[in-house]
Amino acid sequence: MEETKIKRAREAALQFALYGDLESIAPFGGGHINDTFVSVWNQAGTRVRYVHQRINASVFLHPEEVMENIRRVTEHIAAKFRDAPDRSRRTLTVVPARSGAAYIRDPQGGWWRTYLFIEGARSLDVTSSPGTATFLGKSIGAFQKLLADLPPPRLYETIPDFHNMETRYVRFHKAVAEDAFRRAALSAPEIEFMRENETRGGILVRALRSGAIPERICHNDTKMNNILLDDRLFGRADGNFDPAGEFLDLQNRDEKIFCVGDLDTVMPGTCLFDVGDLIRTVCASAPEDEIDLAKVRFDPVFLKALLDGYLSEADEFLTLEEKNLILESGRNITQIMALRFLTDFLEGDHYYPIAREGHNLDRCRNQIALIKSLDAQGDSLSF
Repeated sequence: MEETKIKRAREAALQFALYGDLESIAPFGGGHINDTFVSVWNQAGTRVRYVHQRINASVFLHPEEVMENIRRVTEHIAAKFRDAPDRSRRTLTVVPARSGAAYIRDPQGGWWRTYLFIEGARSLDVTSSPGTATFLGKSIGAFQKLLADLPPPRLYETIPDFHNMETRYVRFHKAVAEDAFRRAALSAPEIEFMRENETRGGILVRALRSGAIPERICHNDTKMNNILLDDRLFGRADGNFDPAGEFLDLQNRDEKIFCVGDLDTVMPGTCLFDVGDLIRTVCASAPEDEIDLAKVRFDPVFLKALLDGYLSEADEFLTLEEKNLILESGRNITQIMALRFLTDFLEGDHYYPIAREGHNLDRCRNQIALIKSLDAQGDSLSF
């Protein structure tokens, strides 16, 4: 199966406007949704890497709209950095197909895209220091600010109702009622928690629908491993680069390169979806599938550091009502992820790839534990 996937990836890569000799192509990363590969090309003696992705058309029903959004967003950001050093590292660069389109179709009907590979960068699954949290927050605040003046037309909604808690609950209740895989009894406490929190869970979508908070362009999937950080931000106390080093509290670190990736879900919404997912992932003490729930807690020190960074960029455009909902957004996005993991478990694990039996139920329990930790700290949280 893997050999077949690599063969198709190779055939797809050759249809893009890439030059030189294709030396190798191999699977890359551990994303849940799209199949990702990295190729190496010999271009007149210099080896250059590219990222190729087969877009999951079961999740993104209109891949051409996904790519139009990405093209507009990346070109808009790139124009902002026209005279900046390392411009091609500050946003993804879409490599066109030989036809000039932003994607190609393979003989099996698959949709493929290609990006420049951003060298000398990394993403994180767990935040190692408050300084890292601050920079991650600043990165997303700056991303939102860069897109605040994107001209019309309105971006496509690549996954309608993606963060609509009310719609997610309709599907959840259906999955519980049908119980097609006889899993409701295995997840009874989690089902009850979701039922008890249903009304509170709709707070952001109700505020957006009523106009209490404005619609903005947002990323919609800002877990921290979707933010690439420049390797030069990491190292040893003596200033030398260390691949396993801690985040360095450097002077002028704001000038270091960052790039927000995984742009499939960039579309209209509320910026609170973004800051909420940052809070969920950056302020958690363990990965989202940690099964030892004693290790899962919400860290208020990282929260303050994260929001200091975020508000350094976003404070100038946020409304008072948006600011008042920032803490709630962290709980809200954690809840929607718990609900999605639980619903997928009840439906037979068809959306999120699993590595073990009950993996999605473990993820749900992890997110509920994070909510309970956040709730336990209550009014003591501030920024």
